[in-house]
Amino acid sequence: MSELKNKVGVIGGGSWATALVKILCNNLDNVGWWMRSEEAVEHIHKYRHNLRYLQSVEFDTNKINVSTNLEEIINSSEIILIATPSAFLTSVFENIPKEMMQGKTVFSAVKGIVPEYHAIPARFIHKTFDTPYDEIGIICGPCHAEEVALERLSYLTIACQDEDIAEEMAEICACRYIKTTVSDDLFGTELSAVLKNVYSIASGICSGLGYGDNFQAVLISNAIQEIENFIDEVSPIHRDVKTSAYLGDLLVTAYSKFSRNRTFGFMIGKGYSVKTAQMEMDMIAEGYYAVRSVMEINKKFEVEMPIVEAVNNILYEKISPVIEMKILTDKLS
Repeated sequence: MSELKNKVGVIGGGSWATALVKILCNNLDNVGWWMRSEEAVEHIHKYRHNLRYLQSVEFDTNKINVSTNLEEIINSSEIILIATPSAFLTSVFENIPKEMMQGKTVFSAVKGIVPEYHAIPARFIHKTFDTPYDEIGIICGPCHAEEVALERLSYLTIACQDEDIAEEMAEICACRYIKTTVSDDLFGTELSAVLKNVYSIASGICSGLGYGDNFQAVLISNAIQEIENFIDEVSPIHRDVKTSAYLGDLLVTAYSKFSRNRTFGFMIGKGYSVKTAQMEMDMIAEGYYAVRSVMEINKKFEVEMPIVEAVNNILYEKISPVIEMKILTDKLS
């Protein structure tokens, strides 16, 4: 790998990581990129696109330092941008010492929860590497990787308690087809990004069962209320959940054909088992892990979350989607 200093090093090899590298290359001359697969790295060097994800995206290989050596990417980068599935976070970083992350700004684009600890990525990063919370940020939507690949106009919210850091990352990401806004609500935006995947599964289940647009509107209206009640209880600061980082991200995930969580839910509603749906998709539906963790976290806060409970009952308690959603319909308004 080149010894050039990277402003940003992206950790992850999936569709969202690929989309983020594409975005960053608009404004940066050198982007670090760690991927686990040696085959994928060699493919990018040779053919200039990812082997499995967003294959239409062509990279200028003079701008990217792509490698399977995680320590090299971390050491050569000022900002670490994590875009791996949340279920793999602990294994990815298990051999990285705290000292290696000292002085780094760390951004999460994970959109999930670390299942082993029932923790949002920001908390995992803080606890694992002693990174101060004001040096941790999150990049959230509403934004699907597939539309970034097509260069369709998209919006990103960059959240960090240090707004100067948020502004810097927002400037790095902004380009012709990406508009950015900043926020200081690190915990609220990250928890909302976790929860919207659960509600997207619920939306998919209902669609698979044959519920129409009228009911979907009620479902998602109730979902944003659950999000607001939960994040206000966990992190009680002033926020407006009607903005794109909360409501917008929920809407695109619950309704879009690109939403893997909605697709996963749709398959469950159609009668697939959890294991079969996961195998058929061959992609991570973050909401599957998130719902169990949210249930655990909510034991402390005791917020009424009937939609979350319904999804948990279907996925983990093996209650029939037909029965569980019928019960849910009587709890919504």
